[in-house]
Amino acid sequence: MINTYEIMETIRMLEAEKLDIRTITMGISLSDCADSDGKAAREKIYRKIISYAGNLVKVAEEIELKYDIPIINKRISVTPISLVAAASKDSNYVEFAKIMDQAAQEVGVDFIGGFSALVHKGMTKSDQILINSIPEALASTERVCSSVNIGTTRAGLNMDAVKQMGEIVKEAAELTADQGGVAASKLVVFANAPEDNPFMAGAFHGVGEGECMINVGISGPGAVKAALTKVKGEAFDVVAETIKKTAFKITRMGQLVAKEASEMLGVKAGIVDLSLAPTPAVGDSVARILEEMGIEVCGAHGTTAALALLNDAVKKGGVMASSHVGGLSGAFIPVSEDAGMIEAVEKRALSIEKLEAMTAVCSVGLDMIAVPGSTAPTTISAIIADEAAIGMVNSKTTAVRIIPVPGKDVGDEVVYGGLFGRAPIMKLSDYSSNEFIARGGRIPAPLQSLKN
Repeated sequence: MINTYEIMETIRMLEAEKLDIRTITMGISLSDCADSDGKAAREKIYRKIISYAGNLVKVAEEIELKYDIPIINKRISVTPISLVAAASKDSNYVEFAKIMDQAAQEVGVDFIGGFSALVHKGMTKSDQILINSIPEALASTERVCSSVNIGTTRAGLNMDAVKQMGEIVKEAAELTADQGGVAASKLVVFANAPEDNPFMAGAFHGVGEGECMINVGISGPGAVKAALTKVKGEAFDVVAETIKKTAFKITRMGQLVAKEASEMLGVKAGIVDLSLAPTPAVGDSVARILEEMGIEVCGAHGTTAALALLNDAVKKGGVMASSHVGGLSGAFIPVSEDAGMIEAVEKRALSIEKLEAMTAVCSVGLDMIAVPGSTAPTTISAIIADEAAIGMVNSKTTAVRIIPVPGKDVGDEVVYGGLFGRAPIMKLSDYSSNEFIARGGRIPAPLQSLKN
């Protein structure tokens, strides 16, 4: 049972440390919107989103006022469009993205996710149509986010899809060259994608989810760092316990918001995602937490061990505070969205290779990485394959959100503003992966997938 006094005490304790609810995300099933007539299907989609999410922003704002809790983003996730649009005779799904964007604008949410396909074992005709539509769909909409799941621990990696996604990322960036390739920032390539993720750009409403659910993503890197300043020089046992206690308090607040929102909207509460999600604001950085543990600059030796401790302690503390934990739950390391990560890259302390090692122990993967605009699609595909292999072998979610910024090279930076921040252009290997990616086929599932 949630104790409101406990939550208010937590808010008073952490109000100066940039504690917030990062997102409240409504997941909506569109399975009953399928129609052989694409136009009719889109009309159903629009009506259903408006019907369920019409009061989402209003309710979130009321909760903000009631508890003095900032809720940074209000979002929607929907059933993967490749499944919904499959019954139509459309040969391009851009109009589906546009109707999603129109509905999102109408209800006032920041983003809508679910222009997605699940192709970890193979592609249907509809999956292929959706993937081909991604660059134009993201370039011609403001709020739509896209994701493609190309591998799982049980299925292995679909290397044909990996190859194509390198080309799609590149094309999406080029279509928005005048905006720093921003379309690629709204596209995530997953392995082991969760069905209840409330965070963008990877959120979609999975087929195993209910008709409509409320999922909440918490934040609080600043609160964790502030707590660690009080145990400076203490043993790691104390560090872990301090993070657990702080994560517990933060998660209780997220649980309260999920409960209130579901009751006010008349839909079921889903999960609380425990992820520490940074922003470019000073004092809201995951990198600074690692540095508070004793790493001089994020990326130095010891960074991966520090991140492993952080991720584990956040999960342990959060699980005790909520009956339903899900999504990604851990620590995010998006370069452009974390002031400490940006500084580490600029100091050349943090490379893409080190980031890849860190992703083996954190929540997701290579996130908001800006690379030279001249990067070959096969290189992007190889980066996706490397990251997906980490997820496949370790039975965890991994992802890549990479932006080959047109006209930019190592030493330059791209500025997006807002939560997307700014990103120094990172150096990649000078050597080719062309022949590796050209092989195609599937990388088989690892032995540990055989658990039955």
